[in-house]
Amino acid sequence: MRSIITAFLVFFLIGCKSKQSVATAAADDNTEVAKIITGHYANEFNFKTLNIRANAKYEDDKQSQSMNADIRIKKDEIIWINIKILGFPMAKALITPTKVSYYEKVNNTYFEGDFTMLSNWLGTDLDFQKVQNLFLGRAIDDLTKDKWATEINEKLFKLSKPANSDITKDFYFEAANYLLKKETISQASQNRMLEIKYPSHNEVDKMFLPNEINIKATQKDNISIDIEYKSTTFNENLSYSYSVPSDYKAIEID
Repeated sequence: MRSIITAFLVFFLIGCKSKQSVATAAADDNTEVAKIITGHYANEFNFKTLNIRANAKYEDDKQSQSMNADIRIKKDEIIWINIKILGFPMAKALITPTKVSYYEKVNNTYFEGDFTMLSNWLGTDLDFQKVQNLFLGRAIDDLTKDKWATEINEKLFKLSKPANSDITKDFYFEAANYLLKKETISQASQNRMLEIKYPSHNEVDKMFLPNEINIKATQKDNISIDIEYKSTTFNENLSYSYSVPSDYKAIEID
């Protein structure tokens, strides 16, 4: 049986109490798709490194666990995650554009592979950029590569991909800065659904970052992860140490 640390990391890799620090505005019908997409990408992230300290809570149909996470991002190169429970290191993960790796101390196990496992598990193609976007509060997909229909939904701009495949995607933006508030990906044939919410944002060094991320997934089980960013700092000299103990056992994840 997959441990709760393993389950959390698998979800965390694809995958706060609200601090409403950024002004928002209601959407109106006069804004076109191109303006929404351009506005969203105008919030460019010009940084070399990002250090995030976060609280997180994982919950599924059988168990729940609160933990702390240190998340370090070297832009476009490395995502490093260190998980602690009650102050004790429990797991580490290292993501690069070509590899997904993690190990956990509960069962002395580790995983190494590419993004195929995560893509199959979620039911949509994943890569390093999409995972990085998740932590930065940006749309997982490159919105410039598809055609979108738009409507106003609950005072937010909603972009929807026309239903021409088994997978449907919706993205919701507020109107003041075109910040992403919610995105949903669903695959009807596999009864899979992923919802990622960004209830509030904060402006740090002239860049917008989420205060919190709420993730829900429905597959065989109902899974939720709530992440609260406690502190964020840019452009520090960070280390990304990662070494699997020699006596740990490799596992496969289906």
